Order: sequence, then structure tokens, then C-alpha cells
Amino acid sequence: MNRGDLTLLNTFLAIADHLSFRAAAAQLGVTSSALSHSVRQLEERLGVRLLHRTTRSVSLTDTGLRLLERLRPGMDQISDALEELKEARHRPSGRLRIYTQHWAAAAVIAPVWQRFLSTYPEVHLELCVESGPTIDIVAGGFDAGLAVRERVPAEMIAVRVSGPMAAAVVASPGYFAKHPAPRTPDDLASHQCVLYRIGRDGEIFRWRFERNGSKKVVSARGNITVNNAETAIRAALDGLGIVYMLDALVEPFLRSGHLVRILEPWSPCIEGVYLYYQSRRQPSAALRAFIDMVRAPKATSGRRSLKNPF
Repeated sequence: MNRGDLTLLNTFLAIADHLSFRAAAAQLGVTSSALSHSVRQLEERLGVRLLHRTTRSVSLTDTGLRLLERLRPGMDQISDALEELKEARHRPSGRLRIYTQHWAAAAVIAPVWQRFLSTYPEVHLELCVESGPTIDIVAGGFDAGLAVRERVPAEMIAVRVSGPMAAAVVASPGYFAKHPAPRTPDDLASHQCVLYRIGRDGEIFRWRFERNGSKKVVSARGNITVNNAETAIRAALDGLGIVYMLDALVEPFLRSGHLVRILEPWSPCIEGVYLYYQSRRQPSAALRAFIDMVRAPKATSGRRSLKNPF
């Protein structure tokens, strides 16, 4: 069956429903003469007569009635399927795949995922959380990715989904039971710190502080170096030293009391996160709903945020 056959059958159904060429023509938005021509074309193609036509009435032949009985369920299924597709364009549903790094998932997705999934129960949220460099999300089959602005590919549409995020300097209560908590960044010189290497072979991240316009950069010292946030936090939990980390990543441990925050008045802000997706592809209803829920307000003027090393 080709598209023309489907159109002719739909024309036949409209006439059978109304038993009137004029009413069927009004429903389909065509002329009565065009409708009459379509029916003749269908009858010639099938080699049977489907309608009895007079100047005053239209009725189905026995063959037309049998065709109607067989045709109606299938055409109703097609109509229902098309309506479901139309509704799906506006109703968030299906799988939503997002590529992200751990710190971005904690800062952007974790605060809203319970609300998002309860609001849109027909959406299945799939997260690919990695610590490596930004990948080609289109080739990977992802709907969107999360990254800092400088890592968003130029051809992608980028939407800011977080404001600047606060840095946090933390350690375990057990560590501070043995060492007095530093009061200023300069006091860190006498403490064990968990060092953070940017990437596999990058430089050691220098701890930046700011208070009342005064800025300090500290080259922390310690006997352990890591290159991912999860391991740095684990080292702090195990009492190995002080960690400089995103507030969003350590907030659960601060709330539970497993970590203690220090130097909070000195803690600066780190640049925010962007959600990005393919510019040549219309976002799904699920992605549009997710963006609406996590979209950050426009950035306000203020002190410059730091580059995010995590």
C-alpha cells in the first residue's frame, strides 16, 4: 500500500461515516466533486463497487460494508498512533541520556532529580558519569551533556544551568582532633593537604582564596596527590588531610558531620555549569522539561569566578 491508497481509503471512511459527499468533503476540506473522483478511482483500482449513489442519497454496497468492517479497526489504530505521537511531542516521556562528570552531576542533577522524576514519571533518566575529557555526545548517543562553558563544543547550543558554585575547604573531625583548625589560608602551611592534579599529567591545582577584595593563592603541601574529586573526598573522610573541593560535592558529608568546613569567609566561587545539546536537532519534550527545571537565572555582576579544575 502506498500513500495514495491510504488517502483514498481515508476518503472512503469519511463518506461511509456521513453517507453524504457534502458532509465528508467539509470534514476533509475538499470539494464534493474531488471526493467523487477519489471514490471512483478507488473502485476502479479495487475492481468493485463500494457505494450506491443517487442525486439524493449515498449508501454502502455489501462489498463496501465488508471493507468498512475490516478497515475501521486498522485505521483507528493508525489514528490513535498518530495522536500519541503528537501528544508525545508535548508530554515528557522516554529515555533522557545525559553525559556528565561527577562534580556536575552532584551540582546540577542531584538537587533536582527526585523532583524531576516525580513530576515526569514517564521519563527514564540515564546518566553517564565519567571523569575523563568531554566526548562527542552525538556520536555517543546522548541527548545532552554538562560541562563548563569553555568545554562546550562551538556547534552546540549551551544553556547555563547553574550559577557560580562555592568552593569549600574541609577535613574530618578526626583530623582536627589532632591539628588545630587553620584560621587563615596562611595557616595551611603547617597542615597536611590532599593535593589535586588536573587530569592525568596536568599541573597541581593551587588553592585560591578571596575575602573583602584580598586574594591569596596557596600551593598546598601534603603527602598524597589524586586526580579525581571522589578520591580526594575519600582521603578527607579517612583523615588524611584537608581538601579544597566544590561545596556541592561535600555538602552531604558536611550535613552528616563526617566532614567539617573551615575558612568559609575566604572561600571563592567557581564558574558554573552549562547544559549543551545538538543545534541541528529539535530537543525532546523530556529534555525541554529538564532544561526548564535546572535552568539558572542570568548571571549577575560581581566578582569573577574561578576556573573549575574538577
